Amino acid sequence: MFIVILGTVLGAMHLYVWKRLIKDTTARGRMRRVLTAALVVMLLVLVAALVLPKLVGLPESPWVAWPGFVWFGLLVYLFLTLLVLEPVRLVLWVALRRRTRATAEMLPVESAKSEESAINRRVFIARAGAAVAGAASVGLVGVGMASALGPPQLTRLPVALRRLDPAFDGFRIAVVSDIHLGPLAGRSHAERIVRTINETESDLVAIVGDLVDGTVDKLGAAAEPLQDLAARDGAFFVTGNHEYFVDDTASWLRELDRLGVQPLRNENTAIRRGAAAFDLAGVNDLAGGDQSDPPDFDRALAGVDTSRPTILLAHQPVQVTDAAKRGVDLQLSGHTHGGQMWPFHYIVRAAQPALAGLSTVNGTQLYVTRGAGFWGPPVRVGAPPDITVLTLHRAG
Repeated sequence: MFIVILGTVLGAMHLYVWKRLIKDTTARGRMRRVLTAALVVMLLVLVAALVLPKLVGLPESPWVAWPGFVWFGLLVYLFLTLLVLEPVRLVLWVALRRRTRATAEMLPVESAKSEESAINRRVFIARAGAAVAGAASVGLVGVGMASALGPPQLTRLPVALRRLDPAFDGFRIAVVSDIHLGPLAGRSHAERIVRTINETESDLVAIVGDLVDGTVDKLGAAAEPLQDLAARDGAFFVTGNHEYFVDDTASWLRELDRLGVQPLRNENTAIRRGAAAFDLAGVNDLAGGDQSDPPDFDRALAGVDTSRPTILLAHQPVQVTDAAKRGVDLQLSGHTHGGQMWPFHYIVRAAQPALAGLSTVNGTQLYVTRGAGFWGPPVRVGAPPDITVLTLHRAG
């Protein structure tokens, strides 16, 4: 069903772009056929980019993934820009039609020339709109690719927690999510993220889901740099929805454990400083419910000490509702990508309690990172990648 819906949407977008960029700007003939064929080829390349990694494997797919997903980004902004230009085009078209009619009524013998002139003006308007849409889209995608493929921003933020023992004052947690190792982001991507985190000299690393878009045998080498994460109290991981898109989620959890990154599968552990401690818990992503591995908050929080703070790792911000019911002090999440490509920020914000940053939901603090990678188009517009270091302090 997902493939059918996605295919229908992509087909409709390509048809609209063809109408505005090709049919409206060219006469029937060779040029229109060539441009139409080129657009069909790009549609096929995009479909191949979405499908081939699963069929032929990730190492063999970058040659089609790069042009396919870059075109995906361009297509999105061409479609949106052309939609924005529709009112302008309509106003100009109505004005042109009225002028043509007026000319024909005043000078009937000139009506044929007037109609021909009107056609030329319509083509000019169509070409001008196509040029504006093309320039805007290429510019946005160019800037967005530089952001997505560049180094993640390092964000530092203080967080005050009730009941935090003074021994943990200044404790630093590096939060990273949505790394999305896959056909476009490999080992060097992981190496840069590990290097950035290690430079912060954080006490603990929290990886809150969507690490991979493929199997261990295809992406194991890309994930190996995670074994170099340096944090006094260790690195921890919870599943995101993309971990359940692979054939064997458990194999990734075993691999991460081997690399020294501890998965928290509906469980918790105490982080200690002598006699002082706080509880770190993790729940599975909601997508785990489709593989008999759903989030279980009661199990994840079983045995936590209510006299000290509880910090929960949960991939999706929407899970904070269940966390708040159980008195969690702070939830760390990702998933949203900060919207990744404006204006999709508004759609994501409607589906989640927060888009990015620190907020409070029913008494529980929620921090949402924009993530260090990308999914689909290697483009980020208005949502640069980030790694966050949260510094804990005692509230009050």
